[in-house]
Amino acid sequence: MKPTQLNIQFLGTGTSTGIPMIGCSCEVCLSSNAKDLRLRTSVLVQSAETSLVIDTTPDFRYQMLRSKTTHLDAVLFTHQHKDHIAGLDDIRAFNFFSGKAMDIYADASTEDAIRRDFYYAFSDNKYPGTPELQMHPIGDAPFYVGDIYIQPIKVMHHRMPVLGFRLGNFTYITDANYIEQSELDKIKGSKVLVLNALRKEKHLSHFTLEEAINIAQLTGVPEVYFTHISHQLGLHDAINAELPSHVQLAYDGLCVCL
Repeated sequence: MKPTQLNIQFLGTGTSTGIPMIGCSCEVCLSSNAKDLRLRTSVLVQSAETSLVIDTTPDFRYQMLRSKTTHLDAVLFTHQHKDHIAGLDDIRAFNFFSGKAMDIYADASTEDAIRRDFYYAFSDNKYPGTPELQMHPIGDAPFYVGDIYIQPIKVMHHRMPVLGFRLGNFTYITDANYIEQSELDKIKGSKVLVLNALRKEKHLSHFTLEEAINIAQLTGVPEVYFTHISHQLGLHDAINAELPSHVQLAYDGLCVCL
């Protein structure tokens, strides 16, 4: 079966603080290069028939406005940390214009967090205008959202299991510091890989730049982008110049077609 053609837009490529970070006066946070300005990490994935986002960051509303997204079919969640779920309430705008609930795909722990943090969306006596969410559990098995075939990929974020996703020939992994070989095998054959690379120094729960490069080499994917970037990594153009030819830092607004 021929994979569905996809258009990918990076809505945000920054770590949980974003760049610039509040109160910081480092050269990255003060940079005049637009590629150094990073909202929290998310992507918009579109086919001819389907439009979905991976994660709803605290910047979700602005990301939808900036990308001129007027229709959304579904949201996939990687995990329950606030920089990945906090913007979910703004789904209600899509509810209003579509007249239907938004399809939400998440594993059990992330669904629990969503039901806890957005409890009012699941009330028996909901206040008018609250988000309408249709929850769908993610297990090990592949599934479809519209015409997009999705393979979950299990990775570790320190001690927290996190989901990556392979959507056709596009693989997206964020907030990881370990990937088992069996899960790496699911990435192989992709045309594009997105992987987190927080900074150069060792971190408890994120790949360093060097670790991300090594993982990218192991997969053999020919086109690789790094995301979930900290101001501690350095200036976009300077770091890009250090990377292998098939690897580059993603930036907000970058579009990739495959």
